[in-house]
Amino acid sequence: MKRLLLAFTTVCAVLVAQPAPPITIEDAISQAVSNNLDLAAERYNISVAEARQITAKLRPNPVMTVSGDHLDLLGTGYNTINNGGPNEYALRTDFILERGRKRANRIEYAAAQKRLAELGFQDSLRRLVYDVESAFLDVQVAKENLSLAQDSLRSLNGIVAINTERVRTGDLAGVELERSRIAAMQYETAVRQAELQLLQAKSRLQLLLARPGSTDDLDVTGPMRRDEATRTIDGIRDLAKTRRPDLLEIRQAQVRNQADLRLQIAQGKIDYTAGAEYRRQQAPSGMGNSLGIFISAPLPVFNRNQGEIVRAEREVDQAAAQIRALEAKIDNEVLSAWQQYSSSRELLSKVEGDMLSRAKNVRQTTEYSYRRGEATLIEFLDAQRAFNEIMQSYNECARATPEVCISSIRSRRCGTNNLFLVLATFHRKMDR
Repeated sequence: MKRLLLAFTTVCAVLVAQPAPPITIEDAISQAVSNNLDLAAERYNISVAEARQITAKLRPNPVMTVSGDHLDLLGTGYNTINNGGPNEYALRTDFILERGRKRANRIEYAAAQKRLAELGFQDSLRRLVYDVESAFLDVQVAKENLSLAQDSLRSLNGIVAINTERVRTGDLAGVELERSRIAAMQYETAVRQAELQLLQAKSRLQLLLARPGSTDDLDVTGPMRRDEATRTIDGIRDLAKTRRPDLLEIRQAQVRNQADLRLQIAQGKIDYTAGAEYRRQQAPSGMGNSLGIFISAPLPVFNRNQGEIVRAEREVDQAAAQIRALEAKIDNEVLSAWQQYSSSRELLSKVEGDMLSRAKNVRQTTEYSYRRGEATLIEFLDAQRAFNEIMQSYNECARATPEVCISSIRSRRCGTNNLFLVLATFHRKMDR
């Protein structure tokens, strides 16, 4: 039994010690949609709107009144001599008769409010997917930059080792060794900065995923997406104006405000109150039963709901102005994102086709020449710095294209205006 317990404990410890497997961008989006706390809170707006629909369908409750009047409770003693009383007992019921289609307008307004909540949730979902893809790209770029900085540090450490041996044999001045050591220290600082940037990128992604545990357990895998735009700028602009949840949300807000206006106009119509009463009189000389019918209505002399009607009219006008403003903003965002995408794609193609290979060859050649004593340390460091800058530009450009194409056209980023935000669909893939 002890052996079984020990074996079970060992297996559990091994399973706990195993690191979590790296996640793909699809895994990250799936986890965020399932676990993100802000999105979970946003879902409740739909449930709240559904509850308000139930309230909107309810009719006014009838009112029942039970009364006793002229009761002989003070010791008068009703009789035929004083002719007091008689005791009266009444049962009355009143019903409110709503006019102006108030209930129908309440139902219409609640339905519009629910649709507005649904579009708000879709916009929150779209923005969450945008943030997750953006954070995922940040982690990928941070990993590439860290790998680049580590490669540069290893190269410089190799140079320091060679220079140390050359100084020992008298083939190199000691000051040259110190200069190479200083350069290695600078690259070591770059490695630390790259590690910090990777840690920060992982922290942001982990927060979006609502994932417990340390960031050390979080890793990503998969290539950066290189989706090409299959639509023209006009097609993207039209798609954005028909699918962006934030624009659809404002349009639905206008529909909701129009329903509210009709409801407020209906609220200005007076309601009738109809009632019926049964009354029983009980006197010493005899008893009697009677029935009464009542109709009452307020006199709309002062309050005809004028203020709320004007308020609803202004909100309709306000929604129309907001629609025009957002449509103009979308046009600007589409143009800006398209320009960003075109520039990033052109630069990425140029870097991949010519600059990257040339910078790599120059660095390798200069390093080989320096190791043979045919190039100076400054020449090698310049070649290394140029290669690093090209690689960093390549990484940022590769990120910007998926941010303008993955991000701009598809995923995120292209600065703050990416076509993913522009398309505003909460789906990650564009219709082909």
